[in-house]
Amino acid sequence: MPAPNKIIRRSLAIALLSVSLTAPAALAAPVPSATPPAGMSTVGGARLGLPGTQVDLGDGAPVLPKGLTARSWIVADAESGAVLAAHNAHWRLPPASTLKMLFADTVLPKFPRTQTHKVTPADLADVGAGSSLVGIKENETYTVHDLWLGVFLRSGNDAVHVLSAMNGGTEPTVEDMNAHAQELQALDTNVVTPDGYDADHQVSSAYDLTLFARSGMQKKDFREYCSTVRASFPGETKKNKKGKTSRGSFEIQNTNRLLSGDYDVSVYQGIAGVKNGNTTHAGATFTGVAERDGRVLLVTVMNPEKKDHNEVYRETAKLFDWGFAALDKARPVGELVPPRSAAEAKAQPGAEPSAGRTGESDPSPAAATHASVGNGSNGVGIALGVAGGVLVLLAAGAFLVNRRWPLPDLMRRRTRP
Repeated sequence: MPAPNKIIRRSLAIALLSVSLTAPAALAAPVPSATPPAGMSTVGGARLGLPGTQVDLGDGAPVLPKGLTARSWIVADAESGAVLAAHNAHWRLPPASTLKMLFADTVLPKFPRTQTHKVTPADLADVGAGSSLVGIKENETYTVHDLWLGVFLRSGNDAVHVLSAMNGGTEPTVEDMNAHAQELQALDTNVVTPDGYDADHQVSSAYDLTLFARSGMQKKDFREYCSTVRASFPGETKKNKKGKTSRGSFEIQNTNRLLSGDYDVSVYQGIAGVKNGNTTHAGATFTGVAERDGRVLLVTVMNPEKKDHNEVYRETAKLFDWGFAALDKARPVGELVPPRSAAEAKAQPGAEPSAGRTGESDPSPAAATHASVGNGSNGVGIALGVAGGVLVLLAAGAFLVNRRWPLPDLMRRRTRP
């Protein structure tokens, strides 16, 4: 064996030994099988429970893009809920930080954005070794708005744990998330950690992650945070020689490369969120939402075989392109189901859709246009809240969306940074 190879293998062995000695038990979670189960959940349609690619090309529909290597993916119309194509949609896989969409959808409505919280050591005690961090410091005070920017832009596990502490702790938050997943009919999902950190038995699916995104996008603040490209985040309080204290700030940028761009990935035209993730056992995961010509698609991609760190974005972009070209041509192979409460209400005799709203949605286009455009957001905070409508959840139980869900011109014209 050539000497350089010996050195590389020796270094790798040392690194793996170090991880095994210092990482928590969560990292010992078994790597999922490379083969999907023969039978999976059929929520949303029988074809979605079958292994392999499910697509029904109608007249004029383009063929699926070549070079897709992900273990699981799904392309869905965000408005109608129609699943245009899927590949192992219900395969239960580690979700990584895409699970933070469920965390946000569950916890975000509980605290006003202006509420403040002083961080204690206990708040950060359960943050896993090697976690992605936004840079929260003990004994510093942050607004809820700051914390959510840390969750969405930097995928900060420290921000997740502080918000979990505000919610009563990690265990109650996990219970809340699992209960909300059941309400959304995301039955492939089992939450063990609120931040998506690798843990034994923590799983979700491309189908469920898409449900989380669709539900989350109905919340005005969720739309703002997930579409913000960059923002200012509070730094650490410092004292000068004269005893005077000051607190600066630093810039954070969204790690969603279809939104912020990278050296080998261009900003995707019409992108407006939602969340990316990457861990040892999950590989790269991503759920995105994009608009073109007044039509909105949701795409989720889980664990591409190609381990290039931006491959998940390239495959997502391919599926977006295909989906927009296939709209009204490809015949649906399934659907995104409504929440249980909506489905049950709709099933009640005499139930009629009404203009009433639940406490979780913000269907008013006028209200959505007032979404905060904070430091450095470049106006993207109102990405999905302009005249023409947003996703709505009607109180009478009809889980419906308006025909148009457009993005502002700023988003469509924005060039690669």
